[in-house]
Amino acid sequence: MTYSTSTALVSGLALLLALVSPASCQTPAASLASSYSLTTSTALPFPTSTMAPEDAEKLLVADWGLGKGRIQEGKTTLAFVADPFPDHPVPGFEPASDTAPVLRVTYPAGSFSHDTGGVQFYNLWNNTASASDVGFGSLLLEYEIAFDETFDWVKGGKLPGLRGGLDSTGCSGGNEPAGDACFSTRLMWRKGGEGEVYAYMPTTQALCDEDEITCNDDYGVSIARGSFGFVAGKWNRIALLVQLNNPPDASNGNVQLYYNGLPALTQQNLRLRTTSDVLANGLFFSTFFGGSDETWATPNATHTYFRNIGMWGSAEASTGSINNHARRNGGPDMIVVLVAMGLAVAVAWVC
Repeated sequence: MTYSTSTALVSGLALLLALVSPASCQTPAASLASSYSLTTSTALPFPTSTMAPEDAEKLLVADWGLGKGRIQEGKTTLAFVADPFPDHPVPGFEPASDTAPVLRVTYPAGSFSHDTGGVQFYNLWNNTASASDVGFGSLLLEYEIAFDETFDWVKGGKLPGLRGGLDSTGCSGGNEPAGDACFSTRLMWRKGGEGEVYAYMPTTQALCDEDEITCNDDYGVSIARGSFGFVAGKWNRIALLVQLNNPPDASNGNVQLYYNGLPALTQQNLRLRTTSDVLANGLFFSTFFGGSDETWATPNATHTYFRNIGMWGSAEASTGSINNHARRNGGPDMIVVLVAMGLAVAVAWVC
């Protein structure tokens, strides 16, 4: 195959991508759940009127199935308030048809880590006091988040994600995970609003050597930092899929993230657990500035807002096989094959 033919195929791919509207390729979480046969679903209930922190705490404890029946940190920072951005919905999606309150989290000026500001609690599916009968091999979380218009990103902070295993103190806060008690996959914002998945899971040198992975000996693993970016002053939509490795000694786990309905990152070949006793159990609502020192602290009191929190699950874990690094052949035949594959899936995956 000649160089000119390869160039023509590449140009054809670029033209096809340009002609397809991004909005037409946005994937609602329910559709993503269906494609992975996640047939069990739940939506966390929100009140019909605003609530001060004391009443907000009562609702969450009664109806959100909190681990140990309580909010671990920051219960006074939570309140249900009127939507601050009713005219700024998630791009490409219809605006909300009602005016239901949203969950506001307050970060006091000077706060960093969940000990000084923000909030943290663990949801064991919906309205379930014990997770003894709840656990999933695959779990999908969706929520919408907004930041104050003047939100100062500073160096970064944590955002809600998914968690597994019943160790309520491990897999966060600098506790190195062994895979036999828990895992967590939260999100983080970084400087300028750059986004990433921030995971507590066992690591290998091969994983840490990957371009999209940043490992830290004491803390979590950053996956695909900067692959998407949060925008302040409007609603952002997150869909996070976690498929546990199966069997537990295999490295075939999968993490995917969709931002505003479009694929932002996929990380395969993960070993999220080392025993079948660890299952995906629910929402890890953990958000604060930090980082563990004052260089991460917010200079001003500020807020995030959450709504439309839903989950879909299945007992089936990952069935994918281990995918070693692709062979690197410099010849034009490999280029043509890859471009042809891209053309075949471009409409489904745009971007």
